[in-house]
Amino acid sequence: MKRGFYTIMSAQFFSSLADQALFVVAVDLMRSSGAPEWQRAALVPIFAVFYVVLAPLVGAFADALPKGKVMFISNAIKVIGCLMMLFGSHPLLSYSIVGLGAAAYSPAKYGILTELLPSSQLVKANGWIEGLTIASILLGIVLGGVLVGHAVSTQLLLIDLPFVDTGIDSPAEAAIAVLIFVYALAAWFNTRIPHTGVEMRPLRSDPQQSMVRNLAGLLPDFWHCNARLWRDRLGQISLATTTLFWGAGGNLKYIVLAWAAVALEYNTTQASALTGVVTIGTAVGAIVASMYMRLDMATRVIPMGIAMGVMVIGMNFIGNVWLAVPFLIILGGLGGFLVVPMNALLQHRGHNLMGAGRSIAVQNFNEQACILLLGGFYSVCTGLGLSAYGAISAFGLVVAGCMWLIKRWHENNLKKYPEEVEHLLAIARSDKHH
Repeated sequence: MKRGFYTIMSAQFFSSLADQALFVVAVDLMRSSGAPEWQRAALVPIFAVFYVVLAPLVGAFADALPKGKVMFISNAIKVIGCLMMLFGSHPLLSYSIVGLGAAAYSPAKYGILTELLPSSQLVKANGWIEGLTIASILLGIVLGGVLVGHAVSTQLLLIDLPFVDTGIDSPAEAAIAVLIFVYALAAWFNTRIPHTGVEMRPLRSDPQQSMVRNLAGLLPDFWHCNARLWRDRLGQISLATTTLFWGAGGNLKYIVLAWAAVALEYNTTQASALTGVVTIGTAVGAIVASMYMRLDMATRVIPMGIAMGVMVIGMNFIGNVWLAVPFLIILGGLGGFLVVPMNALLQHRGHNLMGAGRSIAVQNFNEQACILLLGGFYSVCTGLGLSAYGAISAFGLVVAGCMWLIKRWHENNLKKYPEEVEHLLAIARSDKHH
């Protein structure tokens, strides 16, 4: 790997670490201030809103500037969100600003991989990025809990600056102050990311029109990029697979909590540990895929998506934690092995078709919309009176069925358009066309 890749990994690790820790801290801050339960639950979707709403803008923005600069600006936005939360803004509003920074960060963090590395290294790079991101999620949740815990927060609150009244007088506020420095460290790594030499694609703007009209002008470009990826014979398969995977994965943490409560009689704390078990399995699967998979082999992992849906249904037949732990590790491992090569293939096709930033923005838009759609489906199932077992079965059937349809879609492409698919696979095998 080029040296710049390790700088990107460092920046991504600390930025993601702070994101996850801040979520835990925000929950604690809202709980201590007496905020209702629905507001604490709203932290998850409020973080994702800008991924969908600003998808047309953030992709074009990521392609208009060097990716390292975009990542630096995005981390600066996250710091602004932290400062707002620290100095009294409502945590939902503040956390949405952090989500804005994350939405702008994502197209740059993945898009730079296709600019920096040849296609032969994309699967390996994605494996390490996904594995590192998952590690930062686990460590970030732990870090957030430790920072607001009595032992550490007491020591943090004892720190005093001479002649300065910081106004920090609660564990959550002290934790937020620490996380600002973590974001600053990530921003410093952003400044060390090398310029890849790829030509920038300026934002379309007309000085005679208002900013609103100029931003609205990005919508046709975004929808054109979206349609172009869905028409590409390999892009459509990788986009459909990753969209469904993240839609299912984004809701799986809630499903594991509901299942553990009825099947194992676990409380929330115990059930959350099982969610971490799935994440560990995903990290292992991602690293294994990065070692053995190539870009042109990516479509071979689709059956694993079908197996994931079937295994979700299989959770209903497990009532013992000693069976649950290896079962959930395998479930996560299938997901990690599935998403890494498919993610790399999607980045490769998007980079060739429209530019890295725009393609990642399209990917984020579809994935976050799928998270909302599948989350709504699961909520409707429970609202209609289905038990947790029934809702989990319905969810698993939808995931397995949709993955089977994607598999048939790709098989149909191989029959109807064999020369076109083979040409695209040949491009994937060669670094010259990347």
